[in-house]
Amino acid sequence: MPALHHEGRLRPVAVAAVLFTAALFAAASLTWVPVARAQAPSVKMEWFGWSFFRFTSPKGKVILINPFITGNADASVRLDDITRADLILVPNGHGDEIGDTIAIAKATGARVVTPFELGTWFTTKGVPEAQVLRRNPGTRFVWEGITVRVVGSVHGSGSGRDAAFERAPIYGGAAAGFMITFENGYTVYFPGSSAATQDMAMWAEAYRPDAMIFLMGPTSDPQDIGMAIKLVAAKSPNLKTLLPHHHRIKPPAGAVTTSDVRAVLDSMGINIPILDQERGKVYEFRK
Repeated sequence: MPALHHEGRLRPVAVAAVLFTAALFAAASLTWVPVARAQAPSVKMEWFGWSFFRFTSPKGKVILINPFITGNADASVRLDDITRADLILVPNGHGDEIGDTIAIAKATGARVVTPFELGTWFTTKGVPEAQVLRRNPGTRFVWEGITVRVVGSVHGSGSGRDAAFERAPIYGGAAAGFMITFENGYTVYFPGSSAATQDMAMWAEAYRPDAMIFLMGPTSDPQDIGMAIKLVAAKSPNLKTLLPHHHRIKPPAGAVTTSDVRAVLDSMGINIPILDQERGKVYEFRK
């Protein structure tokens, strides 16, 4: 290594070496400065009681599921509070799943994705034909970067009665569930009010949902709930979030609870967390 001093002066070669070394240290220090990254866009979710959910997509599209407000003792919003909707998903012809779809669709211009016969019934109630998207299981609706896939559901559809006071048709066609894939790829599985069925594993393998909104009605069998979740979890490695629906804020005596579901899942070796959501709180999910 050359001497740094010669007769009281730095040699030119030594000066160059010092400057080069300093530059290397400066460059190295710059490479270690952490770079702030913008967060990935999120899917926002709100629950308003029973089975009424509102999703806001990463690009601001609003999707409602089962907008049951009128007659819902646990509803945390009023009908007048729902001023915007782009899509309403209605899985079957039961009154608590139809809810206030007709009034909201008329007021907002939202399109309604629903099975064929139920869609026809909506048009007889004044929802414009252009807003009704009849989709039976095995079909899809692709719109603005969002894909809604309609899948089967082991459940009924309709009131079974032809009465003026009914808020549902006699027969609403096939019951359905939905796989909703948002613009960022995040996928939510809403099985409607379906009991467990082996088909759930097939749909999970095909669409790989990140979240599942499982049926937890007051008389649901915890073992059936556990099997539904197990079927989906076994085929979707993406499944990280579970959410209940069809339950009361203060469950009646004997009603199934998330604690009951948790115990069944633990016995099956399934450790996916259950989000026991609060009404009106905004939750964010990212892919």
